[in-house]
Amino acid sequence: MADYDYDVLVIGAGPGGYVAAIRAAQLGLKTACAEGRETLGGTCLNVGCIPSKAMLHASEYFDAAANGAMAKMGIKVKPELDLPTMHGQRIDAVKGLTGGIEFLFKKNKVDWLKGYAQFTSADTVEVAGKSVRAKNIIVATGSSVTPLPGVAVDNDKQIIVDSTGALELAKVPGHMVVIGGGVIGLELGSVWRRLGAKVTVVEFLDQILPGMDGDVRKEANKIFKKQGIEFKLKTKVTKAEVKGKKAVLTLEPAAGGDAETLEADVVLVSIGRRPNTEGLGLDKAGLALNQRGQIETDHDFRTSVPGIWAIGDVIPGPMLAHKAEDEGIACAENIAGLTGIVNHDVIPSVVYTWPEIAGVGLTEEAAKERGEVKVGKFPMLANSRAKTNHEPDGFVKVIADAKSDRVLGVWCIASVAGTMIAQAAQAMEFGATSEDIAYTCHAHPTHSEAIKEAAMAVTGKPIHI
Repeated sequence: MADYDYDVLVIGAGPGGYVAAIRAAQLGLKTACAEGRETLGGTCLNVGCIPSKAMLHASEYFDAAANGAMAKMGIKVKPELDLPTMHGQRIDAVKGLTGGIEFLFKKNKVDWLKGYAQFTSADTVEVAGKSVRAKNIIVATGSSVTPLPGVAVDNDKQIIVDSTGALELAKVPGHMVVIGGGVIGLELGSVWRRLGAKVTVVEFLDQILPGMDGDVRKEANKIFKKQGIEFKLKTKVTKAEVKGKKAVLTLEPAAGGDAETLEADVVLVSIGRRPNTEGLGLDKAGLALNQRGQIETDHDFRTSVPGIWAIGDVIPGPMLAHKAEDEGIACAENIAGLTGIVNHDVIPSVVYTWPEIAGVGLTEEAAKERGEVKVGKFPMLANSRAKTNHEPDGFVKVIADAKSDRVLGVWCIASVAGTMIAQAAQAMEFGATSEDIAYTCHAHPTHSEAIKEAAMAVTGKPIHI
């Protein structure tokens, strides 16, 4: 140890980074984590997953009160929006959770090096003017918003914003245009639609939610339209100008054609995220990036340079906090000489709209490319709990291999789809067949019974439809 300041130095304290640091410390390794933000937790806790859920949850209550859902259940109220208080509870949630990470660092004796780390060699970084040498360095710097050419984001002006700015709006916009029909755009668009904004989503592709199962994409589009969100599909934004307190967008068909303009009070640019690798000095460490700007690793999260590891959004795979966390644990365990594995075939993804949308494994389209499949579907309308709760939208879909009956993918749209998908992921991790799920007793009345029924439908024998 005399040569090194630490056994493990983690660069970045987002979900992947802080989890890797805590796990490494738990395994008896002298550990530090370099993070330049004033609070730990990265994008997810500070300006991503957590604050967006606070706004989604609060706006769902407002919508239920404002649009008659509560009245149908005998609760008559006339809600009044207090946006500063709504923002306040969001800020409190973030403060509590980021403070919790700091407590966990202290509890596990992880040193927080306050500053952004930059490689000066393969085993040394500079943080806040100090040189730090570590036997193992884990790059966990996460991702940031992908910019759109011709559209300049300025969160302070609150006219053209990214996902961070969309969480901070001081008033409900009259008209919000969301550029990008992916997860983040739909979640934040839903928040402001529920609070009273007109919302238009502009998507380059012919359908929203790229990468998700085809049936899910179509059904989600129908549900969001019913909720009042407008869609302009197969459309690209070529320019955005701020004129006074409004933005004027220039739109063109994706395939080419005549341009049109669209005026908005707020424009949310949400076309994806890119790895945070700039300014790390990776060249000084001897690391090169792939064509997508990512760091390539092997199955154990080792890079091409011995002693340097990478996890989360900076490596290939879905940019999801839970993927990063699992990789953080596995990477720390591999450094400690244990066997850390992440099954990248079973990473659930969730859209936290209302209803929620979730999936794990292969889409039906991808599964069919690999061979013959059997598919079972069950509508939430036929689920007793969803019907009782006035939540009829959505379905569960189970995709199984036609010969072995092994479950290849599960997709669902339901009010609690994000929680339901955990069962499917666990079943797939154990190599379950559709029959295994179908013959597992599920509590009644629960939304999760729809997974059982969809599994029964794979062999054509659901009970309640």
